[in-house]
Amino acid sequence: MTARLADIAAQAGVSEATVSRVLNGKPGVAAGTRESVLAALDVLGYERPVRLRQRSAGLVGLITPELDNPIFPALAQVIGQALTRQGYTPVLATQTPGGSTEDELTEMLVDRGVSGIIFVSGLHADTTADMTRYDQLRGQGVPYVLINGFSDKVQAPFVSPDDRAAMHLAVTHLTALGHTRIGLAVGPKRFVPVLRKIEGFRAAVQERLGLSEPEAEELIQHSLYSLEGGQAAATALIGRGCTAIVCASDMMALGAIRAARQQGLGVPQDVSVVGFDDSPLIAFTDPPLTTIRQPVQAMGQAAVRTLLEEIGGTPAPHSEFVFMPELVVRGSTASGLGRG
Repeated sequence: MTARLADIAAQAGVSEATVSRVLNGKPGVAAGTRESVLAALDVLGYERPVRLRQRSAGLVGLITPELDNPIFPALAQVIGQALTRQGYTPVLATQTPGGSTEDELTEMLVDRGVSGIIFVSGLHADTTADMTRYDQLRGQGVPYVLINGFSDKVQAPFVSPDDRAAMHLAVTHLTALGHTRIGLAVGPKRFVPVLRKIEGFRAAVQERLGLSEPEAEELIQHSLYSLEGGQAAATALIGRGCTAIVCASDMMALGAIRAARQQGLGVPQDVSVVGFDDSPLIAFTDPPLTTIRQPVQAMGQAAVRTLLEEIGGTPAPHSEFVFMPELVVRGSTASGLGRG
């Protein structure tokens, strides 16, 4: 015990007597000092005494798609940390192919008495899905917030990146480099973020390159949101003479780079590639990926703040909070002059 007190005291920068007072719940210790001692316990891996553990304000569910795409764990981390700081306990529920559905996960969380739920890229983003499931959830008195994807049929707060602006940023960057044949690799057409990216891409190539709508349509290739999907889409677009490809996710962009290399083409020497998300570690790929950064931190914190307002009895506006993305230029894009 003495050795443990000494370790904690050294870590917190206080005396062993102070550590003892904190652990025994004695008065006369400044709040800042008390927090330093508790933080030292956490850092050293010691359990806090039961009386000193922060009482949970309740459980909050977070439902995400599979975690293979690094953007979903990144969002989950931001949301989890923001909830924990407010005294809530996040419960992560992940959909997997062949596993539990969104409805099953929602039911499981409601049965466990969660205070609210945050949905990331769920069925609310699918234009073909039945939205009455969300009305039923509200009828059960469970507040919720939806990230990525908007439906005017759902009376709830939404948090989204500006997909149209993202495409404008990417196309403007590539046309400034001299590319005149730019393709778009996106996911299935039924998803709201896909439809918005298509709108933004069409408007941008019409504005920057003077293309007609049929000409713009020829430069759009639908596929799966995966490395293999990006590879398949890029293979088709390169076959149509594209010297630059904008992808709807970083995973698709990595697939596009693979497709170019399989055809003996260099990135960015022969084909420029732009991703979407700025997933963790994407700056360390070969080449480092130029991408559109989703404002993950701001979006995650806004979702938590909005949900906690609803839980607290102050309903948030039933509207969409749209966050501006950012172009991050790295090594996968270069001049397109003299190509195509």
